[in-house]
Amino acid sequence: MKRHLNPATAIACIALFVALGGAAYAAKTVVRTQNIANRAVTAAKLRNGAVIARTLRNQAVTTAKLRSGAVGTGQLANGAVRSGQLGGQVVTEGKIKNGAVTNDKLGAESVATGKLSNEAVTAAKLSADLYAQLVKNVTYVTETSPNDSEEEKSVTASCPAGKEAIGGGARINAPKSVAVAVSATYPLVDSNNARTGWIATGREAPTEAEPWQVVAYAICAEL
Repeated sequence: MKRHLNPATAIACIALFVALGGAAYAAKTVVRTQNIANRAVTAAKLRNGAVIARTLRNQAVTTAKLRSGAVGTGQLANGAVRSGQLGGQVVTEGKIKNGAVTNDKLGAESVATGKLSNEAVTAAKLSADLYAQLVKNVTYVTETSPNDSEEEKSVTASCPAGKEAIGGGARINAPKSVAVAVSATYPLVDSNNARTGWIATGREAPTEAEPWQVVAYAICAEL
């Protein structure tokens, strides 16, 4: 030992003991919250994944601590945003993608008449069976007989091509002193049972010398 003991060796041994003692002391030192200066732990000093959900206390992350665009669609869990979390007028028409609102998402009576724009319900939006039952392109047609003193007259109001009579009637044009009445009013039916017009017939009672007219009118539509 005496051969190896010299001032340099002694100084080296002392330095080693001090270093080991300092490390042991440092290992026993605990860094507490009060030992960290304000703003000392910045984002750059945190490794990826260092701050996870369980290390955050309840309500620690407030709106003011989130930067713009920090929470995107990919960061939201399914069902995370509910009606209660949405403010008034938040979900506007421009934020709803095409086809997002399906029949299953509409409540009973949710689409009322006041919410439908004019001509919103077109033929393409109706079932074929319902559309076939609708009266479409209604036309009113009238036909008047000559104005003379014939004892009996008949006239027919014919529907335009492609339409059938869904109703009709008759009227007499004559002075009050002339005794004339409607004797018949009925649809004109073709051989294929299509109602192509309306017939009106009038008759004097008794025979009159004054002129009069019978008028037939038909209500025609596409069926």
